[in-house]
Amino acid sequence: MQFVVVLITASTEAEAAKIARALVGEHLAGCVNILPRVRSLYWWQGKVQDDREALMVVKTRKALLRRLKRRVKELHSYSVPEVIALPLQEGSEEYLRWLAQATSANPKT
Repeated sequence: MQFVVVLITASTEAEAAKIARALVGEHLAGCVNILPRVRSLYWWQGKVQDDREALMVVKTRKALLRRLKRRVKELHSYSVPEVIALPLQEGSEEYLRWLAQATSANPKT
């Protein structure tokens, strides 16, 4: 089974929490950490933007990535939400076993 860590930014901590609750509640993610105050500099609409955002660090199975991205787009206030997946190369066996269970249709934990 392959796992990924997904980075998603949101306009506020409240928006991040709303998205995180949906992803975990729907078993699209096992865990979401929210870093409430990150500074993001990015190119948008012809100029450099400098904003405060919240960053979500999402742990999930690679097989769920397509559904997760679709759900984020449904819930997100941005027209182009950041959803970047990085492969999880290694982790403790116990954590990865838990993550697999937490992202199944019928989690045991």
